[in-house]
Amino acid sequence: MLNLKKETYLKILFLLSFIILFTAYLVQYLLGYQPCNLCILERIPYGLTLIILILNFKFKKDQVFYSILLVLIFAFSISISLYHLGIEQGLFNESNVCETDNMGLILKEELLKSLQEIKISCKNVAFKIFGLSLTTYNMFASTLMFLISIKIYLISNGPKK
Repeated sequence: MLNLKKETYLKILFLLSFIILFTAYLVQYLLGYQPCNLCILERIPYGLTLIILILNFKFKKDQVFYSILLVLIFAFSISISLYHLGIEQGLFNESNVCETDNMGLILKEELLKSLQEIKISCKNVAFKIFGLSLTTYNMFASTLMFLISIKIYLISNGPKK
């Protein structure tokens, strides 16, 4: 990996997180593709990263703590992406996070309300770029950002210059 300053790596993480979230909302609201529940969960690490990095830029203390948080966040992001990719590829069954449960409805109002809520299956890929799902791209991005986070941790925990 490149030998950049810690601040540069932090800015790269911030920019990537912002672009990824912006793109996800663009695909959802501008292009009209509804995300499944796991797609929505996959956005959380990027939002948390933006918050952590803003706190990191504002309060220059606890650099090691922030870098450990980033490593953990992207480890979680990789695991969710791998799980989602496994569902898309048929390696795993959809979990309760993905499934809808409209069979337990009793009242007419509840049935009408549930019909208005569109539930998207986690195994059906609605949007692809160059033949790859957004989950696949998310896995690559999460892995890259995990490695950058480790580099930030090593710089933060290393000898002070």
